[in-house]
Amino acid sequence: EVQLVESGGGLVQPGGSLRLSCAASGFTFSWYTMRWLRQAPGKGLELVSSINSDGEIINYADSVKGRFTISRDNANNTLYLQMSKLNPDDTAVYYCAFGYERGKGTQVTVSS
Repeated sequence: EVQLVESGGGLVQPGGSLRLSCAASGFTFSWYTMRWLRQAPGKGLELVSSINSDGEIINYADSVKGRFTISRDNANNTLYLQMSKLNPDDTAVYYCAFGYERGKGTQVTVSS
């Protein structure tokens, strides 16, 4: 059974940082491009970032470029998203995903 379990979300002040993690199991993690998606209140799902299987090809949404860093640890089946210079527009539920699978998400709230 595929499992994607996100963690690391929370409440942070504008300008702050958070590191999200996604623990993957039930599939060969190192074979797949992984993605971070987010959904803000009242909005659709947005692709935040993607990383290919060996970490060599990385893409970011324009809205997070220069502030977020995606990475992966294939030895430990874990995906990361380091987020810095957070602003209220980053408030959303963040999901780890691959193919048509995604986790339950972790809430990130940026507010003073």
